[in-house]
Amino acid sequence: MKIKTYSILLLLALLISSCKDPLEEAYLESMEIYRAGINREFADSATSPLTGEGLMQFRGLDFFPVSKEYMVRARFVLNPDPEPFGMETNTARRPVYVRYGEAYFSLKGEEHMLEIYRSEAASQMEEFRDHLFLPFKDLTNGVTTYGGGRYIDLKIPEGNTIIIDFNKSYNPYCAYNHRYSCPVPPEVNHLNIAIPAGVKAYEGH
Repeated sequence: MKIKTYSILLLLALLISSCKDPLEEAYLESMEIYRAGINREFADSATSPLTGEGLMQFRGLDFFPVSKEYMVRARFVLNPDPEPFGMETNTARRPVYVRYGEAYFSLKGEEHMLEIYRSEAASQMEEFRDHLFLPFKDLTNGVTTYGGGRYIDLKIPEGNTIIIDFNKSYNPYCAYNHRYSCPVPPEVNHLNIAIPAGVKAYEGH
């Protein structure tokens, strides 16, 4: 009887395993690689934003569990006439950006909009020519995530849609070291929902 029960359980386990979405599995694997790369960068004194003391104590960043719910396909609207402006930071520095476009998407049963920016300085550099910047705040800030908001890096889309993966949202360097000057997410990019995805607050700072 026990052997028969074991066989049934094994068969069920194999059936469940075979039903896993290969695209989902590939995405989860890619996120593991992505996060491991971030942790290697933070552990390396040549690339880490951490203080000397923080580097000695570093054991890895804390992340929310990966969820494809927080990878959204947004409708992208290009700004036809972007005007350069100085974005507010936590210091007197005002780096020049343009409002490159807007992203409209649904999340948690609600409609949202986020402005997406392009750095004037970075756009002059070949390696960052197609780079876009998405700073945002949400209801997790100051609770489970850094109080000053988080960032997402994007690429210029080819069409009128853009993928925003909140699982790749990260803290500004100011969350780890006060010597950095970091952009403050504009008020228009303050979301009135919690986004429990990406990097959590850094307890060592």
